Amino acid sequence: QVQLVESGGGLVQYGGSLTLSCAASGRTFSSSPMAWFRQAPGQEREFVAAISSKGGSTHYRESVKMRFTISRDNAKNTMYLLMNNLKPEDTAVYYCNADARQGNGDYFRPPPYEYWGRGTQVTVSS
Repeated sequence: QVQLVESGGGLVQYGGSLTLSCAASGRTFSSSPMAWFRQAPGQEREFVAAISSKGGSTHYRESVKMRFTISRDNAKNTMYLLMNNLKPEDTAVYYCNADARQGNGDYFRPPPYEYWGRGTQVTVSS
């Protein structure tokens, strides 16, 4: 059974940094793209960043470009999100998202995908 477990969330001050991790189990995702989404209270879940299966291409929502960096370590079956210069509007539950499909080479297709984690809370104080 596939499990995605996020960690690394917490409370941070404006301008601070956090690194989120998503540890996958149940199958390897080295041939599948992965992504991060977030959901603030009362709002729709929104795309944050995505990464191709081998990490060669990355994609970000406009508001986090130059502040967030998505990466992955396929040997550890883990994805990361480094978040710098955090702002109060980044406050949300952050979700890991992984593709059930697998592809050749550095495979990517746009999210959302089939597998979801349960989320980790990120709170940025002003």
